[in-house]
Amino acid sequence: MQKPIGKHSNFASLSKYPWKKRFVIRAADIIGFAATSLFGRSIGFEVEGWENLEAIVDAGKQPILVFWHDRILLATYYFRDRSIIVLSSKSFDGEYTARIIQRFGFGAIRGSSSRGGSAAIVEMIKTVRKGYPAGFTVDGPRGPRYQVKTGPILVAKKTGHPMLPFMVEAHRYCSFRSWDRLQVPWPFTRAKVIIGDPIYVDPKANEGEMDGKLAELQRALDELVERGREWRDKGSR
Repeated sequence: MQKPIGKHSNFASLSKYPWKKRFVIRAADIIGFAATSLFGRSIGFEVEGWENLEAIVDAGKQPILVFWHDRILLATYYFRDRSIIVLSSKSFDGEYTARIIQRFGFGAIRGSSSRGGSAAIVEMIKTVRKGYPAGFTVDGPRGPRYQVKTGPILVAKKTGHPMLPFMVEAHRYCSFRSWDRLQVPWPFTRAKVIIGDPIYVDPKANEGEMDGKLAELQRALDELVERGREWRDKGSR
């Protein structure tokens, strides 16, 4: 059963936007949720590494899920209704994205590395300490693509909960011409979820050790992407 997520499930006020933008946000929210639900139901998921997530929970911890922004559509659908708290950018695009993921049972904390980042990370730390899992599109909200940022590493250090890198690879998909080359899976395709090994950060880690964890997370995510590509290539033969 999903754990109640309180204020983080509430839609933010749209009062700062003119009526045309309010209309677009609400329309994008409803259409995005409906479309993601529709194609998500048609996907055949395979999972590898689920025991890594279970081991974290069995140890009394919560995962800090970390993945690349281009996989956000399938990741949102697959990990729905698990009370995962995510960061959402304080921007026009970020508002309708937040509403879509909230409809899927996620909680949203407004803020990013570029706007309200420090306050958002502090709020995320507090929330994870209360026993909620967290999620980071670690190269979001605007890139650079496939380049890890420090947010989840700081949360892991301050909470004692581990980062858990994962990726979702669709067998057939198209890509948008956006900064992240957002992947949109074809209906009725297969998808592989690969969950990596947990990465813990020592609460007393110094700057050099934090840099080491940044590099470790980068390697882990790069390796998961390569494993996903190998799986897709095998299925195409």
